[in-house]
Amino acid sequence: MQYTDIGIDLGTASVLVYIRGKGVVLKEPSVVAFDRDTNKIKAIGEDARLMLGRTPGNIVAVRPLRQGVISDYTVTEKMMKYFIQKAIGRRTYRKPRIAVCVPSGVTEVEKKAVEDATYQAGAREVSIIEEPIAAAIGAGIDIAKPCGNMIVDIGGGTTDIAVISLGGTVASTSIKIAGDDFDNAIVRYMRTHYNLLIGDRMAEDVKIKIGCAFKRPEEEYYKVSGRDLVRGLPVKVEISSEETRKALEDTTSQIVDAIHSVLEITPPELAADIGERGIVLTGGGSLLRGLEDLISERTGINTMTAEDPMTAVAIGTGKYVEYLAGCRED
Repeated sequence: MQYTDIGIDLGTASVLVYIRGKGVVLKEPSVVAFDRDTNKIKAIGEDARLMLGRTPGNIVAVRPLRQGVISDYTVTEKMMKYFIQKAIGRRTYRKPRIAVCVPSGVTEVEKKAVEDATYQAGAREVSIIEEPIAAAIGAGIDIAKPCGNMIVDIGGGTTDIAVISLGGTVASTSIKIAGDDFDNAIVRYMRTHYNLLIGDRMAEDVKIKIGCAFKRPEEEYYKVSGRDLVRGLPVKVEISSEETRKALEDTTSQIVDAIHSVLEITPPELAADIGERGIVLTGGGSLLRGLEDLISERTGINTMTAEDPMTAVAIGTGKYVEYLAGCRED
């Protein structure tokens, strides 16, 4: 009997679904909009994301996951059910086997919440995999070999840093600083330096268009729209990529410090391997320009970004399901 095997990257910013034999079939923001009065869900995913910051009083657009952890259990369960059905279609009557990845620092209680929500969403079997392991598999690293690999997975809510050898984690840390904090840093900078209040979506646009973590040879500019806090009127302000570097300096430094702290507790043989092989970045947050250069400069270790950092964790989770299925079939 052929079962559907699914890998889910349940992220703070977006959910990716990988199906065995098909690859990543779905990538949507992890946002749910529901009506406060009737408690009915209005939209999920991209449709709900477009409503963020633009809804009337009775409709709220929320992110049910905060910093890689379920903050609203019921909404997460409904969101997962919706995404699973959208990915596999309603034609299937057999319950799928699902692997879900979680940040490396989560507690047993938080793991159990993810497991329960996945069962409720219609899984037959659930496997929980730690994010750095999934990211390493998805980045094409052979984690079974006895040599050290360092993975830095920068998601929306958490950054997971781990040294992996022989299929397991040797040293790791998970910090609650990631892509969302880049956005918040830009919001704070605009408020402090320009008396301009901007929304999260505008901050994300700035980060994607001109955001950088390292001094660039040529400056880029971007027009930022928001509300003037003094006059209360809508205005546009032009800012440079160098200003975004200053805005993000504190946040990016915390990520570099966390990488440093993991290197400090790494056994010398594995540290030597990392020195030779370099550090691999995955996750949406790793797309911030200049982050590789910043980490390379501060650690002295060559740093590179995975080929497709956004989908690495989902692909790794899916391949982990295939690996488990292969073990069972043997």
